Amino acid sequence: MSTAAAEETTPVPTPEASALLASLTSFLTITIHTLLHHRRLYPPETFLLARAYNLPVRQSRHPGVCAWVRDAVAAAGTQIRAGSARGVALVLHEPRGFAVVERWVFELRGFPKLPEEGSRRQRQGDQEEDAREDGVNWADVNEALRGALRRVAYLGESIPPPPGGCTFSLAVELRDEAQPPIQHPQLWIPSEPSLQPPTASNPDTGSALGGASTTPIRSVQAGPLFFECWFVQGKRTPEDHIRGTQHSDIYNKTPSS
Repeated sequence: MSTAAAEETTPVPTPEASALLASLTSFLTITIHTLLHHRRLYPPETFLLARAYNLPVRQSRHPGVCAWVRDAVAAAGTQIRAGSARGVALVLHEPRGFAVVERWVFELRGFPKLPEEGSRRQRQGDQEEDAREDGVNWADVNEALRGALRRVAYLGESIPPPPGGCTFSLAVELRDEAQPPIQHPQLWIPSEPSLQPPTASNPDTGSALGGASTTPIRSVQAGPLFFECWFVQGKRTPEDHIRGTQHSDIYNKTPSS
């Protein structure tokens, strides 16, 4: 979806990068709630009307759903912070066979790698002063995120709904050099072979990647913040139903995990 040159991350000062990560994870949280509503994965009456980026948005009011979204985005944020994540995707699956119906992709190839946690704590006292001098126009950042949310929400409510009873997962695609997140406790599980990108050990692209059609939603660029939003309509081929094990560069967090 992007050129290989965009794989390199841009170095960003610690306070600025930490604030950008917080902005990104907040955006992902709001967007996931928005898509859960617009794609009718839960009944409309289980959502309340809220506001974000000066826009009306929908938020699930079910404690279990809210906790899952919060924990899943936090786990994805850990991979983004470490510079391990190439992208994050909300993946919708058919209720039987787990075939991929839709993928809402947020490609993060250009997002900067942040310092280690200990290094960030050492600089915490200087963050407020540095943030005033970092040159980031936060009004532009918020406006860019607002525009992306509007485009995602518009597409999510305007295209035909997925089949009834669909489930979903949050997937993180790792960079080629990243270590798999298999530490204890294991928050992520390897994704299905149909969702695996080509690797050195497995040059074949997963059958569910690419989909029947790919729609660019919006490129978000404001200062050092850059990522792309895509919608991928699933192929629903027989291969999507095949489950197995192999080396995995995409890891999923499902509602039951």
